[in-house]
Amino acid sequence: MIISDSTALIVLFDLDRVELLENLFEVVYITPIVLEEISFKYPVVLPSFMKVEKLKDNELFNSLKIHLDLGESEAIALAKEKNLSLIIDEKKGRKIAKTMGLKVIGLLGVVYLNAKKGFLTKREASEFMESAIDNGYRISKKMVDDVLESL
Repeated sequence: MIISDSTALIVLFDLDRVELLENLFEVVYITPIVLEEISFKYPVVLPSFMKVEKLKDNELFNSLKIHLDLGESEAIALAKEKNLSLIIDEKKGRKIAKTMGLKVIGLLGVVYLNAKKGFLTKREASEFMESAIDNGYRISKKMVDDVLESL
């Protein structure tokens, strides 16, 4: 089980590759705000392994939203509340989540794990990342190249 922020989900839904999450995680929790963010362009039908979960306590969310966007804040707060890892790509949000003791992974890590577990070939992983970048996902080419080289 894992919590996800919106960035990786937007890319995965846009490229019709949500199964890359299902390959790795039995359940992916998202928050109501993250659902709004990923449904911004068009309505999203969540696959059965994705569940919307509300925060039980808004105190951490309220302090995080001063520094981060609402989706990141709610996702981090839910990850902390449920003591689960977090899929998050934004640098500032990752740093804050890590300082709170959360384990984090980004879209590139999801692709890497899919390749390591045999769900993607190295070439498919590379092509996916190229498509993600072509669709507006921002990540350094060097970071992508380094990760793909390690496969």
